[in-house]
Amino acid sequence: MMRLHLHLLSDSTGETLEAIAKAGLAQFEHVEPIKHYWPMVRSEGHLERVLKEIAQRPGLIIYTLVNSDVRRKLEASCGQAGIPCVSALDPVIGALSRMLGQEAQVKPGRQHILDAAYFARVDAIQFTIAHDDGVAAEDWEEADVVLAGVSRSSKTPTSIYLANRGYKTANIPLVIESPPPASLYTLKNPLVVGLTTSPDRLIQIRRNRLLSLNQMPETAYVDQDAVAAELAFARRIFADRGWPVIDVTRRSIEETAAAIIKLISEHKPQPAEN
Repeated sequence: MMRLHLHLLSDSTGETLEAIAKAGLAQFEHVEPIKHYWPMVRSEGHLERVLKEIAQRPGLIIYTLVNSDVRRKLEASCGQAGIPCVSALDPVIGALSRMLGQEAQVKPGRQHILDAAYFARVDAIQFTIAHDDGVAAEDWEEADVVLAGVSRSSKTPTSIYLANRGYKTANIPLVIESPPPASLYTLKNPLVVGLTTSPDRLIQIRRNRLLSLNQMPETAYVDQDAVAAELAFARRIFADRGWPVIDVTRRSIEETAAAIIKLISEHKPQPAEN
């Protein structure tokens, strides 16, 4: 296993760098990244202090800096010390500048401006948290999407991910002993999406959940026949209602959410019948 010191240096929060580093590292095996975060570096004095720390644990520096003086100092210092550094956004900004015929606005943190989209995302997160696990069904009509599935079929983490993308999301567990409210079947505005998974994968997830709670791992909750019956019950509901279904067995949360977002974009509410 190769260890790599990865320094993420930003004049803003560093959120962009974290996503880029994660995507890049995913392409390599047998690497143990040791990430060091250096956010809000906006002056040469601050940079000098950071560089002293980096020199003690040299590695790759990935940075997003728009201040030209700070950038030059970083690049010169790295060149003298033989430390590789990469500007994460320069190729993208350069391409956009050429295509748009505009000079980029050199203002740190512009992606975090509190615009209407930001507040819409906050509203979506608040709505999603308040409508988790079948709560507040009377408000589901306000949702962009409602996720339905058996327990531990990734409904909540997928809902939170969608909320962070600005989609108001509710989710409802499908339980044989406790059928969902009738209002689920009369929704007009939100898209309803069914989530399913394989019995073996579901049992594994549920058993790990029970163990993490220090509960007995051998109950009806993880019984093969009971789980198969639950999944069959959910599939019948999906089929009867004609809802789109996503199998999450081999999908990450990001992949599931991407598929749902595509479905939402294609979804057009049908006009109410007279």
